[in-house]
Amino acid sequence: MSLNRSEKEAVISEVTSLAAKAQTLVMAEYRGITVADMDQLRITARSNGVTLSVLKNTLVRRAVAGSAFEPATEQMSGPLIYGFSEDAVAAAKVVAEFAKTNAKLVIRGGVYGGKVLDVEGVKQLASIPSKEVLLAQLCGLLMSPMSRTAVVLSALAAKKGEGAAEEAPAVEEATAAPATEEAPAAPEAPAA
Repeated sequence: MSLNRSEKEAVISEVTSLAAKAQTLVMAEYRGITVADMDQLRITARSNGVTLSVLKNTLVRRAVAGSAFEPATEQMSGPLIYGFSEDAVAAAKVVAEFAKTNAKLVIRGGVYGGKVLDVEGVKQLASIPSKEVLLAQLCGLLMSPMSRTAVVLSALAAKKGEGAAEEAPAVEEATAAPATEEAPAAPEAPAA
């Protein structure tokens, strides 16, 4: 089905706005994928903040002209699905994870930071943890010295507490007078 001029302009403006907000573009060939599998891919993509679209390559080339994704125009041939994401790794993760379970989805390449990525580059980008995981790891690294110090101080306090507990019964035994003996009389104070 052919698009008329106004429909083409609408597609170009939509893709241009997606490209303006996105950090990453991933392209994959989708020949032979069932409709059910494609729907599952779209649901997964949507839940991860990725916009997946099957678009005409000529329209995408026009839409990304002058953007950071322009270097990928050479890879835009054949039936492709385009994944745009604002998160740097989300599009790569969604497409790479789906490609692991469905051999008919073939990653063709992508763009991140104005640099063209080949298949291995997309897979490497997909292996990077998400922003939330990286922030959690950073917090863990920052908390590590404090928690180690707290553990050491706690161990020292426990060790001192054990030492004081062992000394306390010995002191009590030494100061306690036997019940059969009379306690020595306290010395009298000298008269002034």
